[in-house]
Parts: sequence; C-alpha cells; structure tokens
Amino acid sequence: MNQLIIVKIGGNIVDDDHALQHFLKSFAAINQAKILVHGGGKLATRMAETMGVQQQMIEGRRITDAETLKIVTMVYAGYINKNIVAQLQQYGANAIGLTGADANAILAHKRKGKTPDAIDYGFVGDIDQVNAVFFNGLIQQSLVPVVSPITHDGNGQLLNTNADTIAQSIATAMSAFYETVLIYSFEKKGVLLNIKNPDSVIPLIDAAYYNTLKTNQQIFAGMIPKLDNAFTAIEQGVAKVIIGNADELAELINGKAGTTIQHG
Repeated sequence: MNQLIIVKIGGNIVDDDHALQHFLKSFAAINQAKILVHGGGKLATRMAETMGVQQQMIEGRRITDAETLKIVTMVYAGYINKNIVAQLQQYGANAIGLTGADANAILAHKRKGKTPDAIDYGFVGDIDQVNAVFFNGLIQQSLVPVVSPITHDGNGQLLNTNADTIAQSIATAMSAFYETVLIYSFEKKGVLLNIKNPDSVIPLIDAAYYNTLKTNQQIFAGMIPKLDNAFTAIEQGVAKVIIGNADELAELINGKAGTTIQHG
C-alpha cells in the first residue's frame, strides 16, 4: 500500500510569512502523495476588527456568528488558501485549493450542545463524512489538495470547522486507500513535558502514558484537543501520527523529530 502524507499546518506559522514560505518549500519537496490542511491564523480577527465585527472567544474558541462566518470564509478559504496554493505552485507542487463544500469534499453538521446550558458556538461544524474517493481522484491526477477549515452541511450552509479535526478525518478516511501518516506541524518541537522548556519534547506517547500525563496535569491544556485527535486517528486506522515543528518537516516524516503517537 502506498504512503500518503497529510500535514496540518498551525495558525502561528500561517501568520508568519517567512516561516510559512520555509514550510511550504519543505512540503513541496515531499516526494510521496500528500495533502495539506491549514488553519486560519490571526488574520480573520484583524479583519473583523477592521470591519467593526466584534469577536467573541470562549476557552480559546471562536464563536462563529453569521457575520464572522463571512469573514472566516473570505480569509481562510480565500486569501490564506490561495496564497498557499500560489506559493506551492512556485515550488513545483501542483496544488488545488478546497473547502469542504467543493465537490462535497467534507460534509458536516452544525454543532449542537449536549446540555441545555451548553455553549452555542454558532456556525461551527462537526464532521460527518469525508469524500475519500474525490480526494483520491485528485491525488491520482498528481494534484496536491490544500484544504481550508471551512465545511458545509449539504443544505447550503457553510460551517467553520477545526483544522486539526479536518486533518484527522481526512487521514482516517484516506486510510482505505493508503498507509496514511498524519503530521501536526506548528511552532513547537513537539509535545512538551515542561511548557517553559522548549527542548522537553516527549518522543513517544501511548494511550496509557497520555492518561497519566492528563491525570497529573502535565499536558498543556491547549495541546489536549490535538492529542485527542491524534489518538482518534490512530484508533481508526491511521498508520502514524507525529506532532512537531514545521521547520523540521523532513525529520518529522522520517521519525527523527517531534512526538510520535502510538497504539497501546
């Protein structure tokens, strides 16, 4: 079975033109079949401020009201996505930019709170289905899908969707066709045992160790959703998940850097 590399690039790298350029050059150099999923960065927040649209964040998550949805769609699916595609073309990767609405690539539903007093995140989507046949068709044509964090519900409604979850869902769906490797790349070197020490990378985490780290509150809270997605991917057929620094992409793919998530 051929290998497919799925890379999710974090928002902080998207915000830094130099870091993004360096990353995209490394990504374009990957010889295997590949898919890139990108986050949104801070540009949407700055755009909202310019347009006078007040932003509400709860526990680090954006509340996506109707006006905010317009902004994140313009920024994520528009400028950021096409800027990435244009740079990848420059480096010889024949990229194609997508949202979940394109060719029904990613179907989602509007998130519903599980309790009456649950937070209403607005037009935020939870994924139901990935069109793996469509993505495989693009790869078979030697195209490189670049996926923005916008999905749809099949009834004409766009939805703002977590990019880590999109990457995990695509990796899981594509494992029917490929040996899938999922890489979460961002500004840190991996999962850190001590958030204040950038070199305290944990090289290997299995489920038991992860539970211990959470119980002992040794995992930075912002990392937990990413790790939850990583373990979901492993449990659902993804061959390997690695978390690490975007500057070390080749080393991450080779397992020589970052944190590897494994079964057990």
